Amino acid sequence: MALNIPGTGLAKGLAVTLRTMTRKSVTAQYPEVQPVLPPRSRGVIALLEENCTVCMLCARECPDWCIYIDSHKETLPAADPNARARTRNVLDRFAIDFSLCMYCGICIEVCPFDALFWSPEFEYAETDILELTHERDRLREWMWTVPAPPALDPAAEEPKEIAAARKAAEKLAAAAAQEGEDA
Repeated sequence: MALNIPGTGLAKGLAVTLRTMTRKSVTAQYPEVQPVLPPRSRGVIALLEENCTVCMLCARECPDWCIYIDSHKETLPAADPNARARTRNVLDRFAIDFSLCMYCGICIEVCPFDALFWSPEFEYAETDILELTHERDRLREWMWTVPAPPALDPAAEEPKEIAAARKAAEKLAAAAAQEGEDA
């Protein structure tokens, strides 16, 4: 049977306090000392506007519908006189509402042209929730904070596509050398 002595809870709490008072503090003074982020940490989504073809895959696949894209079609003149004119989409607006975004990264995964990247930037707080919709200018600024991809493993196996292309090039070079010897 346990004895309930009055004040034992207070004594236990004071014991924990005294034990932790003698240890070194591990608190980082955040605004003055920036944290060391792990590689590939998720901060915000950055946009490489030159790669965007306005395919709208990112906006369609977003489960939160927080990506807004507007575009218009532009007609390019024909390169040859017998060719027809081409049309292409031109990006007018690309915005992400970070108040809705759940940082799942689906938009980055589905982008076939590598126009979206994770930036480690995490300090983008606003005083008004309406200002959390960031337009393409702000998303482009974050592109410069995206770290370079990790180096390839030198011991890794060469991709099959590159090996096949190398074999084809070696065959063509051998055939050209053989024709040079025959001539």
